[in-house]
Amino acid sequence: MSTVSDSQPNPPTPSKIRYNLQEFLDGTGGTVLYFIAILLCLIGAWEGAKFIGQETDYQFELGPIKINLSMTRDLNMPHLKDIAEALSKPSQRQGPPLIEILVKKATYTLRLAIIGFAIGTTIGLALAILFAHSRLLERGLMPYVVASQTVPILALAPMVIIWSEKLFGSREIGMPMITAYLAFFPVTIYTLRGLSDVPPTALELMKSYAATRREILWKLRFPNAVPYIFTALKITAPASVVGTIIAELPTGIQDGLGGAIINFAQYYISGPARLWATNFVTAMAGILFFVTVAFTEWLVIRWKRPSNRLDRWIDTFFKYLRHISPISND
Repeated sequence: MSTVSDSQPNPPTPSKIRYNLQEFLDGTGGTVLYFIAILLCLIGAWEGAKFIGQETDYQFELGPIKINLSMTRDLNMPHLKDIAEALSKPSQRQGPPLIEILVKKATYTLRLAIIGFAIGTTIGLALAILFAHSRLLERGLMPYVVASQTVPILALAPMVIIWSEKLFGSREIGMPMITAYLAFFPVTIYTLRGLSDVPPTALELMKSYAATRREILWKLRFPNAVPYIFTALKITAPASVVGTIIAELPTGIQDGLGGAIINFAQYYISGPARLWATNFVTAMAGILFFVTVAFTEWLVIRWKRPSNRLDRWIDTFFKYLRHISPISND
């Protein structure tokens, strides 16, 4: 008579292919794959809504419920193919392609956005450091920092532009100030949290070694705050592009994307695809700014980097570049 062993068999280990696939999905490759999948779903939803609207004469009936699909008409929602074609066609007769014009305008807007982003980041870091070392300043100034974000940016932008023209003789100088106004708040809040959220044991150890406030700041508090700072910067980067475009509206300057949006909005009925193409380039400018900050974070915060195969390949590639020595001429 055979006896059954009480020991349970070990669960089967996943196959190598399944393990590699899971590692890929959990890392950067998975993020790119999910982004492409969602993008394809959005494209399908856009064109699918237009197809349903055309087939039902823009009156979709679902039992007793009637849905008005006039929003899917070409005037409101051009075909994605038409938007792509608008980028390759000139916006004016015998002029350059629209994409060339929008790239130049996006460069102008990004330049101002980067300036305002840098100013706002500097102000936010300075305020956070002051608040982290002075409870009195934090209690006295933090309510004003929070209240500053309740002022509508559309109402504030014209006043800042007028002040800039009166003080400096140029409206363009005031545009980065609007961007800095939007940028400093997230940087202040997240940096202050990172500077304050240090392990108590590490802080006590630094004090036991008679470390000064400056040494504690740069050797303990600031390294602990770096991930928080990059979180704020990733939030601020796209907002800086939006803030710069809003600042361009009351200036009348046509060199940036704000001027292009106003221009093509005036001729929307005759060419809606051009305004949608401008919105697409604006979104790409914001995404480019965000990706740049995210890539910088990936390079700086090495200890927070996820361990997966694609990231290790990229890390190995940069290590290889650093070890390449230039060929000396004999």
